[in-house]
Amino acid sequence: MTTSYYLKLYFATLVAFFALDMTWVGLVARPFYQNHLGFLLSPNLNWPPVILFYLLFIVGLLVFVIIPGQQSGSLQNTLVLAAFFGLVTYATYDLINLATIKDWPIMVTMVDLIWGMFASTLVSYVSFTIGKWLE
Repeated sequence: MTTSYYLKLYFATLVAFFALDMTWVGLVARPFYQNHLGFLLSPNLNWPPVILFYLLFIVGLLVFVIIPGQQSGSLQNTLVLAAFFGLVTYATYDLINLATIKDWPIMVTMVDLIWGMFASTLVSYVSFTIGKWLE
């Protein structure tokens, strides 16, 4: 595979994840987070860390999930790795919050872990498919 291939795959994966996650956070989960974490939420989103998260998360998905999945040729393995990657990455944030922030709601942790697994799996499926098309 060429550098051009990986750059196209990166940007396609980034767009897919951003669109999915912004739909979730912006439309679906906003009332949920406001209800459970309103006491912690800032009135304004700090965009630089958000952007950095997206850029790094997609690199992680590509390096640890999508590219190895494409190399093996197995969509099933890709999806299993994607769900595990989503679980581990979202658990890193949520379990530390659960351990260190007073009154952190366990419901938020559970929803975030499920979301991380779902989003990683769906985006990896899309990216795997796009990768096959780009070949």
